[in-house]
Amino acid sequence: MNYFIAFFSLLFVGITNGQTLKSPDNQLELIFELNQLGKPTYQLKYKNKSVIQPSNLGLVLKNNDNLVDGFEVINAKATSFSDKWKPVLGEEKEILDQHNQLIVELLQKATGRKMNLVFRLFNEGLAFRYEIPTQEKLNYFVIADEETQFSLTGDHKAFWIPGDYDSQEYSYNETKLSQIDVDKLDMNNGIGMKGPMAKSRIQSPVMMKSADGLYLNIFEAAVVNYPIMHLDVYTKSFQMQSHLVPNAIGDKAYLQAPANTPWRTIMVSDDARIILASKMVLNLNEPSKIEDTSWIKPMKYVGIWWEMHVGKATWDYAGSQNAQMAQEAELKPTGKHGATTENTKKYIDFAKQNTDLMAF
Repeated sequence: MNYFIAFFSLLFVGITNGQTLKSPDNQLELIFELNQLGKPTYQLKYKNKSVIQPSNLGLVLKNNDNLVDGFEVINAKATSFSDKWKPVLGEEKEILDQHNQLIVELLQKATGRKMNLVFRLFNEGLAFRYEIPTQEKLNYFVIADEETQFSLTGDHKAFWIPGDYDSQEYSYNETKLSQIDVDKLDMNNGIGMKGPMAKSRIQSPVMMKSADGLYLNIFEAAVVNYPIMHLDVYTKSFQMQSHLVPNAIGDKAYLQAPANTPWRTIMVSDDARIILASKMVLNLNEPSKIEDTSWIKPMKYVGIWWEMHVGKATWDYAGSQNAQMAQEAELKPTGKHGATTENTKKYIDFAKQNTDLMAF
């Protein structure tokens, strides 16, 4: 086992101005700063090339309270970490968790409240989250919004699905960021329940490719007692803003200090295979609390379901893709009805004949 944790020096530009942090292989560089309003911002560079331009960070609390500006840095600490751990299932027997971490402790001068920003730089990307430490000035609180921005450097090609609160079962669209438009999508796709959507709101993860061949992926990790993150895309400025899925009364999260948000992740590489094979998100999730995992037997699933979503088959006899069969016209067969006894038997037979393939 290879394990170490150590403190190392930061590059300071004044304790109240900014700090920098590099990944273990020195290819990625994080730049943290407070602007003139005391608003925390971050930048990300890959091989000395800007990937994320200065982007705001902050939390908005219910009742127009905010943790977005008026801050000063009261402490900053960097550490280096490397360890291997064994997953319960997956492609690898051991996973390496190697990263450099920067914790920036902030004090909001007007309110006396504290907020920490935790950044982790892996060789394949950046992760960061907000932490609210135990304090007298802030105990129970409700998250109204999260002002997390991702300011991209150009009109990248993006692979995206609409920001539907109720379903992720959409086929991915491939457009430029400037061309993201949910209103132009064909929603006759067999998804029975569709939630509220906005014209330029998409779900995470979103994969992108820049004009000069750089691959980027924005996602999240360790989402516990917190809503998932969608992304509002500003199609003219190529910015993305976090959008938290609300509950029935519009609140986002109910927290008590000490508390933390999920990790926001940005993976970057000039080789798409590195992002595909990355275990960064797994490394950011909490370790399993199940001590004895010997009873868990991972298996694979095969079935008809996804035929409908990729257009190979339809839900219904007439091919309307209307799961409720709510149509007045006479039903005429199209030959694409997928949920038939014959087709089901094919899948059952395949699973039986390929038992070895169905188990990990």
